[in-house]
Amino acid sequence: MTIWKDAQEYSTSLGTVLVRVCNELPPGSKFGAMLQNEPANEFGRPLTAVDEDIEEIPPPTRMTSALTSSIASNIHYPEPKTSERRGYKTSGGKTITQHQWDVYDFILTIPKGKVVTYKDITVALRSGSPRSVGAALRNNPFAPYVPCHRVIASNLFVGGFCGEWGPQSKSGTQYHRKLDLLKEEGVKFDAKGKLLNTKYLWDRKSCS
Repeated sequence: MTIWKDAQEYSTSLGTVLVRVCNELPPGSKFGAMLQNEPANEFGRPLTAVDEDIEEIPPPTRMTSALTSSIASNIHYPEPKTSERRGYKTSGGKTITQHQWDVYDFILTIPKGKVVTYKDITVALRSGSPRSVGAALRNNPFAPYVPCHRVIASNLFVGGFCGEWGPQSKSGTQYHRKLDLLKEEGVKFDAKGKLLNTKYLWDRKSCS
């Protein structure tokens, strides 16, 4: 069995990247004999080793708020009303609409420990719809600097994250990752993913 160590998961504008270091060639691997004379790395594993006998991969590393903050500090966010913003393109070559910029700017004002709903954002901006806000967040190229995990559904369900909705979604992990981030920030949900108390809802007017 291959042993993976130092696995770390990072959220980037291109998606989630999982970096792992393999420190051991599996006993009895069919590649062991042919590679035994190859140069070895610091773990004693041949540098050119290829292993097709992978049997087990550990669960993804939890995306903690500390790790999120560390990644966010390295993300550049163009300032409002600048030429850089007007000509900005994502890594995929896409432009960002004014509505998307407005959504991202608004989300940057949500304090840690508070959440807002998709509908709250449309009301505050006086434009768009909950669906258009969700689309902007799903394509957010500045995550986690722009903390889209602080936006939840109007029925107070934790809502979507990284293009997935609920625990039965494609990967089955983004729902729990969003809950983990919010719980670390002090926002509590019940076992079904519903906000426990409306005190966690941020009222921008009351803070202005």
